[in-house]
Amino acid sequence: MKRAIVIGCPGAGKSTFSRKLSAKTGFPLHYLDMIWHLPDRTTLSREEFVERLQGIMSGDQWIIDGNYLHTLPMRLNRCDTVFFFDLPLDLCLAGAEERFGKRREDMPWTDNEMNPEFRQWIVDFPTQQLPVIRKLLSERINDVNVFTFRSRTEVDNFIANLEILI
Repeated sequence: MKRAIVIGCPGAGKSTFSRKLSAKTGFPLHYLDMIWHLPDRTTLSREEFVERLQGIMSGDQWIIDGNYLHTLPMRLNRCDTVFFFDLPLDLCLAGAEERFGKRREDMPWTDNEMNPEFRQWIVDFPTQQLPVIRKLLSERINDVNVFTFRSRTEVDNFIANLEILI
C-alpha cells in the first residue's frame, strides 16, 4: 500500500480513519473537501480541482479522502488500495450530525446544523452514489486491493492490526 483512496458516505468515518491511517503509515493525507471548497463557501472550477488532484496523484505515496465521483475513475487508475466505507445509512446520518459545531481539519469551515440539501444527499447516497461506486470498483477489482468496511468495529480492528499489513 502506497497510494490509497478512502471513499463512502459522508458521516461514515472516512476522515477519522484517514487521519489514523496517515499517522500509522506516514503517508501524506489529502482531503478532497479541502481542495474543492474554499473558506468563503465557493468552490474551485472542475478544471482546477482536477489539476490539483493530478498533482497530488503524481506523488509516490498518498492517502486521498473523499468521493467526488467525477474524479473516482482517475483515482482508481492511480491508486493501489481502496478503503470503501459501506456503512448503514443511520450510522452515517448520526456521524454527520455528531460533527456539527466542531472544527475539522477536513473542511474549511464549521457548520452548526445540518443543511437540508446535505442531509438529503446522505439519504440518497445508497441509491444514487453507491451503485456507481460499486460498478467502478467491480471494474478495477483485480488491479487494486479493496477493503470494504460495513461497521465501525471493522474499521477499528483494521487500524489496530495495521502494522501487520504494512
